[in-house]
Amino acid sequence: QVQLVESGGGSVQPGGSLRLSCATSGFTLDHYAIGWFRQAPGQEREGVACSSHTSKGRTYYADSVKGRFTISRDNAKNTVYLQMNRLKPADTGVYYCAGEILGAGSPDASDYDYWGQGIQVTVSS
Repeated sequence: QVQLVESGGGSVQPGGSLRLSCATSGFTLDHYAIGWFRQAPGQEREGVACSSHTSKGRTYYADSVKGRFTISRDNAKNTVYLQMNRLKPADTGVYYCAGEILGAGSPDASDYDYWGQGIQVTVSS
């Protein structure tokens, strides 16, 4: 049974940092692209940071997070991380991790097969 479970969300002041974790099970992580997506109230889900399956070696970042967010994976621990620094109120939303077998790390949510339940991140003073 494929599962993705996010953790590490919460509330933080502008300029602060959070690290999200996506714990995966039921599949071989290095065969999967993993993407982090976020959805703010009334807005569409957008790709924030996406990592292709290991052999392809590609990473995508949305322009709004380049230089502030870093996606990384520990295949031995079956976990993917999203380090978020210099957070802004515009980063507020529900963050989801998603998996696509042999994926290229696309920011298109429709490409992904499996999704976590999501976790809230709130950036506010």
